Amino acid sequence: MDHTAHHTGTGHDHATHEGHHGHADHDGHAGASWGMAVKATLHCLTGCAIGEILGMVIGTALMWGNVPTMILAITLAFLFGYSFTLLAVRRAGLDFKTALKVALAADTVSIAVMEIVDNGIIALTPGAMDAHLSDGLFWSALLGGFAVAFLITTPVNKWMIGRGKGHAVVHAYH
Repeated sequence: MDHTAHHTGTGHDHATHEGHHGHADHDGHAGASWGMAVKATLHCLTGCAIGEILGMVIGTALMWGNVPTMILAITLAFLFGYSFTLLAVRRAGLDFKTALKVALAADTVSIAVMEIVDNGIIALTPGAMDAHLSDGLFWSALLGGFAVAFLITTPVNKWMIGRGKGHAVVHAYH
């Protein structure tokens, strides 16, 4: 097993790596596996979902309008998304400042894509913005948005990891 494939967790992907070895556009990183991309996306989705649902619940409970509620939900989605990575790399021994830089590098694009897709679906679903927490429409739009966001964000994460960016930055510290 070559050291690059071992480092990125794509040991089963030798043929793909060897086929690209030495190409300038590949930057010397082994291609990311779909499993690695799914794991990174699920990690991101968990933080986003917790933050976004919490923001929606708080905004609705305080009877805020749609815009302030969405701003709170998106802010909390980023906060929780970054926090999951921050805690993981802190456990790996990084100081706070370095850990924060790693979390920002690893998650910013992933969380942004996920939030744009998810909130876009909620905004475009007729009646979803005005639905209450007790309405099935609210939850189906939110969960449907997360499902579509997952499907769109996974290939983005795969592409980034394959180029040594995104969650590949986190894996360097495990």
